[in-house]
Amino acid sequence: MFGAPSSFQHREIMDPMSVMQMESQMQSASISDLDLNKPVSLGTSIMAVEYDGGVVCGADSRTSTGAYIANRVSDKITALDEQIYTMRSGSAADTQAVSDYVRYFLSQHKNETQKQTSVKTAAKLVSMLLYENKGMLSGEMIVAGWDKVNGGQVYKCAMGGSMLRRPYSTGGSGSIFIAAYCENNFRPGMTKEQAMDFVDKALGLAMASDGSSGGSVRKVVIDASGVNRTYSGGVY
Repeated sequence: MFGAPSSFQHREIMDPMSVMQMESQMQSASISDLDLNKPVSLGTSIMAVEYDGGVVCGADSRTSTGAYIANRVSDKITALDEQIYTMRSGSAADTQAVSDYVRYFLSQHKNETQKQTSVKTAAKLVSMLLYENKGMLSGEMIVAGWDKVNGGQVYKCAMGGSMLRRPYSTGGSGSIFIAAYCENNFRPGMTKEQAMDFVDKALGLAMASDGSSGGSVRKVVIDASGVNRTYSGGVY
């Protein structure tokens, strides 16, 4: 529907001599040349899209430590509640810690109120933790989910703690490469199938253009019926 390449055939073709020089440099490097104390960073591509009835969350699966790919099949889509998920980019340790705290707070909140947690409440908690620790945390997060009051919602929580609801949101190092594609191809009121196709193609483009993004595309579809996880693409 959205007319974008679905493979990696548009990658830049490198000069053979440059490739040989890079290979020689890599072979001469030893484990002592790596900074093992450097934080693991999710150089990444994440996004979430509202559709008519719910949301589609998506992320690539590559985790990198500098130029070293630490994990090709990591999961950057984390559950905060039964129908609320967050997509993480930046420092893996920082965003995992924020997710753990928010999940704990929401569990306590649900036990006290005996009601379904709203997506906005979860996003506000994420935003609050990012803001109050903005001098120590390095990461941005997207919170998306479904509740009975407002249906499917997507909130962008930036590194400094600002929170903004958007019909779709992107994040991570790969997001700059797909900004124009998303603006041109997003349509309000898309069906679930159209939203999933939109996420697949956008993340495919990001992974093809951004050296810090790659692996496979993980998706989580959230609506009134519950949560459905899907996984597509090869491991690159």
